Amino acid sequence: MVFDFLKGEFIDVIDWTDDTRDTMVWRFERRGNAIKYGAKLTVREGQAAVFIHEGQLADVFGPGLYMLETNNMPVMTTLQHWDHGFNSPFKAEVYFVSTTRFNDQKWGTKNPIMCRDPEFGPVRIRAFGTYALRVGDPAKFMKEIVGTDGEFTADEVSNQVRNIIVQEFSRVIAGAGIPVLDMAANTADLGRLVTGAIAPLVDAYGLTLPEFYIENISLPEEVEKALDKRTSVGIAGDLNKYMQFSAAEAMGKPGSAGDAMTAGMGAAMGMAMAQNMTQGGPWGGAGSAGAAPPPPPPPAGKAWHLAENGATKGPFAESDLPGLVASGALKRTTHVWAAGMDGWKPAAETELARLFADMPPPPPPGV
Repeated sequence: MVFDFLKGEFIDVIDWTDDTRDTMVWRFERRGNAIKYGAKLTVREGQAAVFIHEGQLADVFGPGLYMLETNNMPVMTTLQHWDHGFNSPFKAEVYFVSTTRFNDQKWGTKNPIMCRDPEFGPVRIRAFGTYALRVGDPAKFMKEIVGTDGEFTADEVSNQVRNIIVQEFSRVIAGAGIPVLDMAANTADLGRLVTGAIAPLVDAYGLTLPEFYIENISLPEEVEKALDKRTSVGIAGDLNKYMQFSAAEAMGKPGSAGDAMTAGMGAAMGMAMAQNMTQGGPWGGAGSAGAAPPPPPPPAGKAWHLAENGATKGPFAESDLPGLVASGALKRTTHVWAAGMDGWKPAAETELARLFADMPPPPPPGV
């Protein structure tokens, strides 16, 4: 009985082994027990031991085996006023902090990020990826995050880290000026930029991010569909068939007014693309660049009818009328009619008077 009491009263070995894979901090349970002078402290690789004395941060131990004495507990010695050494039990809280990497932590944008693309204008994008988390400064981590939590897991800090990542990712993307279509080829560079922006913020919590990955950057579904159609046009190469297909697809889609609007927009985009290609626009080929549109056909002339001896002749095209004047078949006094006139009139009283400008008038009677 005396042995059991002494065993519970004085702790001789302080250590921690963990098999949970997500515990970042674990408090060595004293249950009111004192730590014996000269007790052994075992700190394994990937660990740190933090001593708290009456609510104050005391000594921090890295990996190794320690005999708890005044020569290796300078802060505790100062707080306890052990000016001349000590040899009696003392009380302190001991927290073991895991300094290994916590891999495969997830991050992602809850809502789309608005940014300005040099090709498409304002666009909304989403992104997600993974990162690794690690405690770089155990003392700072205890002060800023853990407090008195006896068992602290990675999940308890991951939400805060994710918020920092999304905030800095949004800022970096907005200022990078990289076109959306080129982001997939530059995820490594973007990752380094984001990591550099995050580092000072997580360092304030005593944390580091040794690894950061951007796995995917995507556009809204409707924008991706439009890009797919644009790609299909480039592959098909026949815009007439594409527009016919789009029109048929739009007409065949039953549903709401929104569906009809979307179909109309698709057809309009197809027509605009066709016009751009024929006029050397951004989707046009090299052969069509700078080509002017063909001139409009000349307007058709009037068709004229002639009246002679109670019968009508014609219709004659305007190009035929000078020959009729020359042959005498059309005179100033000949009644003519064309569409738009309110009745038959002598040719000299219509716009055909110009045909007789060079013709001498009839001789006066009796001469």
